[in-house]
Amino acid sequence: MDMQSEFDRLLFFEHARKTAETTYAKDPLDAENLTRWGGALLELSQFQNVPDSKKMISEAISKLEEALLVSPNRHDTLWCLGNAYTSHAFITPELEEAKEYFNKATIYFQQAVDEEPTNELYLKSLEVAAKAPELHTEIHKQAAAQAAMGATAGPSSTSSTAKSAKKKKSSDLKYDIFGWVILAVGIVAWVGFAKSHMPPSPPTPR
Repeated sequence: MDMQSEFDRLLFFEHARKTAETTYAKDPLDAENLTRWGGALLELSQFQNVPDSKKMISEAISKLEEALLVSPNRHDTLWCLGNAYTSHAFITPELEEAKEYFNKATIYFQQAVDEEPTNELYLKSLEVAAKAPELHTEIHKQAAAQAAMGATAGPSSTSSTAKSAKKKKSSDLKYDIFGWVILAVGIVAWVGFAKSHMPPSPPTPR
């Protein structure tokens, strides 16, 4: 994904978040809006460092849980919550702590499937959730190995190149972690947002 599309995506979901916040002030019991708000926060969490990302994911979880209080069987909210807990698990280095988040994610994915058994996206999420702890171990093992390589490299004429390569690897790793989780959440948030809140198209220039 190029930098321009990344920036456009950041702007889009920030706009979605602000719109959801405004809508919430008018109608705090709109479960669809709360779900969009949670989805937008989950997308925006990708652009943060790890502490801020965790904070934003926790905020997304809070909004999604609030949506479930209004509409307990809402399948897209249940599914988004599963993704939020999965995201939280992947950026938690300690496997035992991460497993608690994975377990919660599996419960929500299963509930989403129970509500809509033919939804392939929900079924796929549930299937991947079973493999998530193994993937977590592998990802954090790779991250530790990369960090060790960076630490032992020492200063040299190629240090800036090494740093650049390390940064790219770190970025690629982050996309590996979030890829399957976030993309689909983004689609859900985008479709819901576009349906209800997209401004009218600007007039065609003469």
